[in-house]
Amino acid sequence: MKRVKEQVRALHRLEPANGDHLAALRVAISVAVPSLLLLALGRADLIIYAVFGALTGMYGRQEPHQLRLRHQGQGALVLLTGVAVGVTLSINHIHSWWLVAVEATLAGVGSVYADRVRLKPNGPFFGILALGACASVPTAVPWYAALLIAAGSSVFSILVGFSGWVRRRSWEPGATRSVPRRSAAGRRELSVHAARYVLAVGAAGTVGVISGSGHPHWAMAAAAVPLAGADLPSSVRRGVHRIVGTFIGLGVTAVVLIPGPWTLSALYPALQEPVHRGVVLALLVILFQFATELFMTRHYGLAMVWFTPVILLMTQLASPIEPRVLILERAVETLVGALLGILVVVAVRRSGSRPQKGIPRLRGRTSGLLRLPRRPGH
Repeated sequence: MKRVKEQVRALHRLEPANGDHLAALRVAISVAVPSLLLLALGRADLIIYAVFGALTGMYGRQEPHQLRLRHQGQGALVLLTGVAVGVTLSINHIHSWWLVAVEATLAGVGSVYADRVRLKPNGPFFGILALGACASVPTAVPWYAALLIAAGSSVFSILVGFSGWVRRRSWEPGATRSVPRRSAAGRRELSVHAARYVLAVGAAGTVGVISGSGHPHWAMAAAAVPLAGADLPSSVRRGVHRIVGTFIGLGVTAVVLIPGPWTLSALYPALQEPVHRGVVLALLVILFQFATELFMTRHYGLAMVWFTPVILLMTQLASPIEPRVLILERAVETLVGALLGILVVVAVRRSGSRPQKGIPRLRGRTSGLLRLPRRPGH
């Protein structure tokens, strides 16, 4: 009972700040500059590619400049791969079961890569999110233009992240990032964790397609969230945060998108005009992304309150649909995906305390339907 109470308290515990405002400012600038440039060119529909490229700035937030440079390059590879694959699927009108198969496969491959290079934020989540989002909207420009926008935004965010060196000229000789040593046991751990991603993402996508949802990729992205946890309690906590944070974020989105006396349109009637609407939504994407990064390492649920409208607003800019349908589908897909992700975490457990030949004894005792190795520490 004591452990249960501790986990319940952990759900609403806000971790101490650690220079979060600086990291949030870097990401906000990385998102703002390419987004405002596209807005000035009258192409608010292309902001979605700029935002996913700019999320490169989320990686290596507290590392020395030379390590951040390398870390963000690795993060950019994950994000740009997701954008490229998503755009390819969109151009060729490949959806439904093919989308599920491709995204589940990329989740597995991305998991191996993310674990091997120790990406933080953990796992391939942002890569598969980019894939699904870009695949779900029509590509209004040639594929290479969309990819160049994402790549240019990514390079800009890396420059923003490195800009502090110009002022401080700080460099730590010999600084290296801690990565797991390659071994037979380590390779098996990576493979098992990748299989968990494939299972969770594939199951969520299958449910999304069978249910007839217009956005099964949201369920697939939500299913990946619990798998980034370092252990069972943190994985379940991330899943709960994802659900609760998304639902509150949908309330924020409703205030922005749905016309009514209690929404933003009542305070700013010009929001109904396409030109003004694009400007307001683009500015809100920048503001909400700043708030997302401000809380990303302190409380995942609070971060999702703001990241949810970021995704939905830039989706509306790219391919508008009826806001109530958009919000309802997001709610259902997130709930289904996160619950399936938690189910996989609980059912496919990591190794217990019994020593195994060739595998170091691991701390903690777990049990479940299957006993599988603990993923490398975070």
